[in-house]
Amino acid sequence: MSLLNLRTPPDDGGRGLPPWSTVVLVVGLVAAFGVAVGGWLLVAPGPKPRPGSGSGSRTKAGATATVSPSLAQAPPSASLGADEENANGTNSATSTVVAGAPGPYGPTAAWVVAENAKPGTPNWALSNRAHQHQIEGYADRVSIEVSGTVHLLVSTTAPSFKVEAYRMGYYGGAGGRLVWTSPDEPGSVQPGFTLSPGTNMVETAWTPSVTVKTDATWPPGQYLFKLVASSGFQSYVPLTIRDDASHAAYLIDSDVTTWQAYNLYGGRDLYQGPGGFSGRSRIVSFDRPYALGDGSGDFLGNEFHVVSLVESLGLDVAYSTNVDIHQHPEQVLNHKAFISLGHDEYYSLAMRNGLQTARDRGVNLMFLGANAIYRHIRFEPSPLGPDRHQVDYKDAKEDPLNGKDNAGTTPAAWRYPPNSSPESVIIGNYYQCNPVVADMVVTQPSSWIFAGTGVTAGQHLSGVVGTEYDHYDPKAPLVCQGHADYADMTYYSAPSGAGVFASGTLLWIPKLDPNCAMPCPGRVVTRVTENLLAAFGGGPAGTTHPSTANWQSSPTGLAAPSPTGSPAPAKAAPAQNPRGSLGAPQGKPCQPRRTLRTSGGNANAAAPPLGPASRVSAAFGGDGRPPPRPTQPEGLR
Repeated sequence: MSLLNLRTPPDDGGRGLPPWSTVVLVVGLVAAFGVAVGGWLLVAPGPKPRPGSGSGSRTKAGATATVSPSLAQAPPSASLGADEENANGTNSATSTVVAGAPGPYGPTAAWVVAENAKPGTPNWALSNRAHQHQIEGYADRVSIEVSGTVHLLVSTTAPSFKVEAYRMGYYGGAGGRLVWTSPDEPGSVQPGFTLSPGTNMVETAWTPSVTVKTDATWPPGQYLFKLVASSGFQSYVPLTIRDDASHAAYLIDSDVTTWQAYNLYGGRDLYQGPGGFSGRSRIVSFDRPYALGDGSGDFLGNEFHVVSLVESLGLDVAYSTNVDIHQHPEQVLNHKAFISLGHDEYYSLAMRNGLQTARDRGVNLMFLGANAIYRHIRFEPSPLGPDRHQVDYKDAKEDPLNGKDNAGTTPAAWRYPPNSSPESVIIGNYYQCNPVVADMVVTQPSSWIFAGTGVTAGQHLSGVVGTEYDHYDPKAPLVCQGHADYADMTYYSAPSGAGVFASGTLLWIPKLDPNCAMPCPGRVVTRVTENLLAAFGGGPAGTTHPSTANWQSSPTGLAAPSPTGSPAPAKAAPAQNPRGSLGAPQGKPCQPRRTLRTSGGNANAAAPPLGPASRVSAAFGGDGRPPPRPTQPEGLR
């Protein structure tokens, strides 16, 4: 069924009415038309799964299915619709070690400089990736405090295996440092996963295989455990080591809740299962390996680039995960800048409130992706510990908390009832659509954000926008799923002085590469990121870089012929519906927009929220009021 025939509510509702007035600077706009290929973006179809693969066995209500990993846990193919930036295991995990230019680009830390001066090695990369469960595993914690202990749960068909622990960073371009190697451990095939009725939660109950006790030789940072089977096959287990006493300038947050949402281990994630969307999990468990990234989740695909850049600059940095922010949101207040990485989609109420409080107290927020704070989740404990079950029904009517605890209910997205609060209230722009690939076009090269890049007005940054994107002002002409639209990169300053930047594209981090051959956009993307780090690391960026609204003067007709080598303007074919009742990839349909200024969560300071009509208050629909919110979740009716 064509998306154009779906009857879903207009997605111009739910725009956030901010608790304060501010101004928004729209820094970059998409000019070239983006083309969606067959409803999916540049993902070559993989081999079709075997009949019954990933489906488990059917059981009576109240029973639990146990499924053999040799048959049902084969990674689903790309044809099932996992998005490109969250590859589902059919492709090898790769990444780029990014080096920054000579600074300074913000406060530095002697320990980070010294750590990255130590000998590194590229041997953290897999040379013989496991792809049929030859070796796989997970940790009983997503993070530990410095000198903490973590248990690894490993399943392998080999008689023995060992574990190599790599701290990931710059290390002269090698990307990692070998910190620890285990002795040979006996291997065994662990039991198959269980499938919980009603919620379709996939979970394993494995026996711990290795206990890792860290000490002072394991500095804070992002780690990859490399599991090496005696048969030669290899895979990863990720871990973050925190320093909860740190007051480092920068806090880099790993998006593990989004990794888990897209984790198709066992054939189900929060988007799909046997039968499509209706067969999805309503709860996903951290008690299972990641099917994506060779076990590393989305770390290598959407995060490592920033980690290596920051460490190459020797910046004063600390590390955390989404789960840590949920448990201790007050920790964000200990830092000058919070850095959200490439795909930071899944947020609990505590996480969201933590960021909003931090911003209101002067902490800068840097969103280096798109689609952030979009989905509403809550946590429940698993047999291994607290907050290891991630709940998201994507339909308030299905959620047993609906009407009982509306603050914890999980509708299709944060912008929908019963707790409507769109992400734009914090981020400044608003999730819009996918999939698309398009050029970013510079509209204000004089902005401090572009200092040192040499860009000019109208310059195209090839392929920077996609696969998902955010926007501030939907005036035309990017085409996603048959609808003309814009994507925006935005910055605003809050009354607290905090600066909030949003790249508005999931491809920002994958494009970080200062050494690519021109006209590759990587040099510009990297320098802009360095400029942001420099501005955000010193305290409230809005005091030195107050935002000035420019959305009224942003050009409206940039769909001119593209430069040679860029995609030519062309309409995409209407996306087909590959998931039953789900209207679009990832459950985020792109709907026609009315011609009005979207709020982006912010109004120009010249007009108070709910104030009299004025040009700037058109951000709220033209009469000083927010547009009506939809009465039903997107894509589900």
